[in-house]
Amino acid sequence: MHPDRTQDAQEAAIAALAQTDGDALAKAQVEGFPDPHEVVGWAERVKHMVLHQRDRSRLRAEVPALGERLERLLGSVTLPPGATPAGVVARFLGTLPRVRALLAEDVEAAFEGDPAARSYAEIVVSYPSIEAIAMYRLAHELYGMGVPALPRIMTEHAHSRTGIDINPGARIGRRFFIDHGTGVVIGETCEIGDRVVLYQGVTLGALAPRHGQSLRGVKRHPTLEDDVTIYAGATILGGEAVIGRGSVIGGNVWLTESVPPCSKVQIEPPRLKVKQDSGCTEELPDRQLHWDI
Repeated sequence: MHPDRTQDAQEAAIAALAQTDGDALAKAQVEGFPDPHEVVGWAERVKHMVLHQRDRSRLRAEVPALGERLERLLGSVTLPPGATPAGVVARFLGTLPRVRALLAEDVEAAFEGDPAARSYAEIVVSYPSIEAIAMYRLAHELYGMGVPALPRIMTEHAHSRTGIDINPGARIGRRFFIDHGTGVVIGETCEIGDRVVLYQGVTLGALAPRHGQSLRGVKRHPTLEDDVTIYAGATILGGEAVIGRGSVIGGNVWLTESVPPCSKVQIEPPRLKVKQDSGCTEELPDRQLHWDI
């Protein structure tokens, strides 16, 4: 390309990118948001500290450093009226012992619920559910303080790593276990009781109209009471759906209504057709079988 044309193209791109004409990206810039990479780096260090760090001398250095880093991140967002970065940091640090206690119970639930688990250490360092739940529990504390942007960045980071999507606004009780986990979705207004087990592909979602903003601030995701188990691929939708305590929801079930306590919900098994190749023997010939299905 001719140098003059290249320069013209560059100037046109700069002028267009610099426009602030009120579109959604410009509005986001005015609202302010932290660097997602900085948030993820801070969140990973907090998660590691809560899950792994027990040395008192190292904690004396790590806790203040992470507090200072969080205070800097909070300076890039708009906090609720009356809240200050220093005040939020103090409140957040005060939640860490409780978060650790909850995570310890989550690890115990995984060990008790998964026969493939060989040790607590294996669960802590390798189970995607623990990574996702740990990030959620930390993000949930900031969400409850009205901190914008940071909680969602944290849980979406865990989502990208584990395939488990937990909105930081969800309320999740003790001894929570997600087995396998890929494809699990838990919406913002979900309420989940104690000792709940989810398998892969479970969706706890909303019945959303075309204009989703009409549901802002409304409970639109289901409630799961204590001791509920939901098997793979089940979908439960709507804020009025309550799954009663002790209930079991089978795989691939679709629910938009409540279920009383101690219920078992399953779909009718499909009819299977088995067709055997008449030319096939127990000792397979050296040829590929061709099926007409």
